Amino acid sequence: MSRKKQLGGTPDDTEAAFYDALGRADLDALMALWADDEEITCIHPGAPRLIGHAAIRASWQAVFEHGGVHIHPVQLHVMQNLMAATHSVLEQMRSGDITQDLHIIATNVYLKTPLGWRIAVHHASIAPGKPPVAAIPDSTTLH
Repeated sequence: MSRKKQLGGTPDDTEAAFYDALGRADLDALMALWADDEEITCIHPGAPRLIGHAAIRASWQAVFEHGGVHIHPVQLHVMQNLMAATHSVLEQMRSGDITQDLHIIATNVYLKTPLGWRIAVHHASIAPGKPPVAAIPDSTTLH
């Protein structure tokens, strides 16, 4: 694995970089955010569990063949200690100026490493029904 550079100082910084890389379809930037652990896990909506860098990279490469994925995380709920953070978010997907009426719930797990906070797990799934309106205060802006 190539040498990764130091990231920002918080899980929020890593999460913002993750969604930014998705929007730009920047595979290298996206993969640089993942932990240097072959047990990393990614689950796309309606898809099987992927484990390890090679499988995760291949999946995002296939997604990016259609361009960037413009996702705005809202209603962030955080659980954090000194070495790990779990973010539960609702993801709003955008295509151009249109916000799609999808209710996607994602869980992002970050680990504190010597190089900063890295992604260990990204799990996104489509939930039934309409998104809750202001169920959780959206007090955190990631972009």
